[in-house]
Amino acid sequence: MGWFDALLGRSKPAKPDLDALFALPSAAVTLEAATGFRPAGVGSVSFRAAEGGAFARLERDVQSLMGKVEASEDSFGYTWLLVREPDVSTLVTDLHAANSSLESAGFGPSLLCSLVAFGDPSGRRLALVYLYKRGTFYPFAPLGDSRRDNALELQVRGVLAGELKIEPDLSSWFPVWGAPGL
Repeated sequence: MGWFDALLGRSKPAKPDLDALFALPSAAVTLEAATGFRPAGVGSVSFRAAEGGAFARLERDVQSLMGKVEASEDSFGYTWLLVREPDVSTLVTDLHAANSSLESAGFGPSLLCSLVAFGDPSGRRLALVYLYKRGTFYPFAPLGDSRRDNALELQVRGVLAGELKIEPDLSSWFPVWGAPGL
């Protein structure tokens, strides 16, 4: 950032750090010990698909790299790649590989988020969402079609603050209703 930007109050956006995803297995252990939430064995990557043959080939390559992947599109036009893998370390490696492939091919600006799903014995659901453009995580706990468990989200924020770079702006904790795997 230059002095002129500082003078006008502008700041550079955080640079995404895909390696931050590798903190999730350790965070999962902390989360389970503190709240009882265990990894559900699913995760997904969301991105806005570009038009053209080059992107279509890249998307097929990413799907073949990650093994058995389920692709879907949401109502906002984002593509979701769902990965089922019971081992959270392997799951995170697959999600990292998908993000890295898209980024290295020049489609980084198309990436929206990645998430890993969790559940507890009573059936509650939770996702740890990585915001690609902000380089931060936040918890998302859906209660139904349009309600979320804000108290649980804040509890998880407190539990994982030392493990993950948590998004400080709560208005950026957007809901991912209907995200595959959640």
